[in-house]
Amino acid sequence: MTLLTIEEKLQHFTQYSMEEARGRYDEVIREYTQAMEEIFQQYQEDRRRQENLEIKTETERLIRENNKRFSEEQVKIRRTISSQQEELKAKLFVEMRDRLARFAESAEYHRLLVRQLREALAFARGEEVILYIDPSDAERKLSLEVEVGAPLTVSSYSFLGGSRAVIPGRNILIDNSFETKLAEAKENFKLRGRQDK
Repeated sequence: MTLLTIEEKLQHFTQYSMEEARGRYDEVIREYTQAMEEIFQQYQEDRRRQENLEIKTETERLIRENNKRFSEEQVKIRRTISSQQEELKAKLFVEMRDRLARFAESAEYHRLLVRQLREALAFARGEEVILYIDPSDAERKLSLEVEVGAPLTVSSYSFLGGSRAVIPGRNILIDNSFETKLAEAKENFKLRGRQDK
């Protein structure tokens, strides 16, 4: 066994202490690095979750905003379409009134009046019936009375043509006036778009 001098012992002790310190240092650094990596990974996961949540929240907000805008545009479009439909409907019924006025000047209109008045008489089956014609047809009264075979009354107000009949005994009104037919057509009218086949 060799005996070491104090200097050698000191050197040996210093070397051993340095190796021990380096070992402890390396271990502390390794533990610290591992802890930092774990913290960093946790941070990255938290950040990814946060980003995903922000993306999801923003996406949902954009979808809601888009749906709201879409709904608002749909309402505007429906209002525009409805307004245009009403405008077209009004124009159509103005044109129908004009056509009815022209029709009222034809021989076919005269035949229509005769047919309507005769049907009202037949429906009354001998009961008292008051047959009305429009004031605009007053000049036709005599010729219509001859053809129908019954007295006619010129109405005190216009109903745009056609005829009306009242059977007082049964409280019945037979309304074949153009005014009523036009009002019914207007009420039941629906403008349909082009149908694709």
